[in-house]
Amino acid sequence: MTTQQPPAAVEPRPAPPPARRHRRSWTGWGFLGPFVAVFALVFLAPIAYSIYLSLFRDQLIGGTTFVGLDNYTQALEDDRFWASLGRVSLFLVVQVPIMLGIALLIALALDSGRLYGRDFFRITIFLPYAVPAVVATLMWGFMYGTRYGLVGDINEAFGVTLPDPLSPDLVLASIGNIVTWEFVGYNMLIFYSALRVIPHSLYEAAEIDGAGQIRVITAIKLPAIRGALVIATIFSIIGSFQLFNEPNILRQLARNAITTDFTPNFYTYSLSFNGQQQNYSATVAIIMGLITMVIAYIVQLRGMRKGA
Repeated sequence: MTTQQPPAAVEPRPAPPPARRHRRSWTGWGFLGPFVAVFALVFLAPIAYSIYLSLFRDQLIGGTTFVGLDNYTQALEDDRFWASLGRVSLFLVVQVPIMLGIALLIALALDSGRLYGRDFFRITIFLPYAVPAVVATLMWGFMYGTRYGLVGDINEAFGVTLPDPLSPDLVLASIGNIVTWEFVGYNMLIFYSALRVIPHSLYEAAEIDGAGQIRVITAIKLPAIRGALVIATIFSIIGSFQLFNEPNILRQLARNAITTDFTPNFYTYSLSFNGQQQNYSATVAIIMGLITMVIAYIVQLRGMRKGA
């Protein structure tokens, strides 16, 4: 009769020395440190300095004085600020759905596989995004001209009088046309990239069930790219509230239509560089940042909730 030997006891693995554990804990921070430093320098520090500036006011008597939240109270009662905010809000409500709708239609057309010369059209539609905003605005601004541009040439050639695109009533729509021309290709690429990663098995199942193209779009494609739609909408909202380049450049061509408070960003620029009111300018910028952040967060929350 053989006796079974008890299994040998497994000795516990010795813990690493404290110095080694300490060195391991700092390894991750070594990789993360450069990003944290740059992030703090270019993002957190300017925000903190802007908040600091917004709490002071430069007065004729007494110099720079701490005023607390008085600048914020003044901004909330500033009719020029609210007028500029209402103008970009109207721009957002009208221009963004049109731009995203056109981009989505183009992306669906490219993804359908029925468009001849798909690669050519994709590059052509995306190409305006590669044009600098300053160049694009100058190009469209001269085409809008009634005395020297395309509109003026049409009036002279056909003996008609087209409405002035740079008039006070139409200049916002003209800016919307420029922004749409610039960013349709960018948003199209976002939607098209999302469409390309949809599993083909879904299309095969829909084909077996006899679903038409409209049904495939509404039941498969649009739900699958909901995240891309939300992202593009958030980017467009942020871009609308940051509208500056186009009105700033067109103001040289339409001084009577574009005032210094045409958009909130243009208003803060004018306050800071033309009015020497850096403290109040920082206040308006912070308020606009908070408004943009809240609206973007609401859109993201609602979009993700519908996607759940």
